[in-house]
Amino acid sequence: MTNGRLKTRGPRQGGQAIRRALAVLRALAVGGERGVPLAEVVQATSLARPTVHRIVHVLIEEGIVERSERTGNYVVGRQVPELALARPSRSPLMVAAEPHLAAASAQLGDTLFLTVRTGLDTLCVARRIGSYPIQVLSIEVGVRRPLGVSSAGVAILAAMPSAEARKIVLANETRFGAYRTDAATVLGQIQLARRRGYNLRDVGLVQGTKSLSAWIRTPDGQPAAAITLSAMRNRLGPRRAIEVTDVLVSAARAIEATARE
Repeated sequence: MTNGRLKTRGPRQGGQAIRRALAVLRALAVGGERGVPLAEVVQATSLARPTVHRIVHVLIEEGIVERSERTGNYVVGRQVPELALARPSRSPLMVAAEPHLAAASAQLGDTLFLTVRTGLDTLCVARRIGSYPIQVLSIEVGVRRPLGVSSAGVAILAAMPSAEARKIVLANETRFGAYRTDAATVLGQIQLARRRGYNLRDVGLVQGTKSLSAWIRTPDGQPAAAITLSAMRNRLGPRRAIEVTDVLVSAARAIEATARE
């Protein structure tokens, strides 16, 4: 204490340890129920193995991480969704997007996805299945991937300033190998999407499919999400791709307008 005031060493004391623990949690979240081996966490976070090992075991002690007895992989603990119940309401973006997602899916007949940015990752938060007999269910709600891997991730990055997008891509570079891509490829995709005003992926996450994504900005102009249509390749030929683009971009702008209200 000095003159009745608490003396601190700096405004962010302990921040590095917290950020490292959060980086480990995000890496584990990518694995879902199957979990992630320690080696992959080390690769995804670029932290030293002893550091990751120490963080993981502290999180296990606190009930935030669990280890599968069957596989030995580490998974996000059951206490995390319990903590999330403290704020069960949906985000304003999800509320704003729901009617437009439903309308666009009904108009186009294919499955639509709403994907949001969370740190260096994307997270699928909603999926609307269309009426066409063959649907491409390429991703489940709750699946997390590094920004730049999916069509939605590229679209979100394309809506950012070039320097910011490049910084995120380089931060995720070590994680791209698991998804059969690399930083140079992702940067090229971002440039193309930026020129188009949307992202078209000729080879989707599922073989024989294509994806088209339009980015969504928050009321303060930050790229925060994307609306994506995934379909069989023969459903997204050049002529229909134009139609789909118009519908998705219109839906994205409508979601932005609704979120501002």
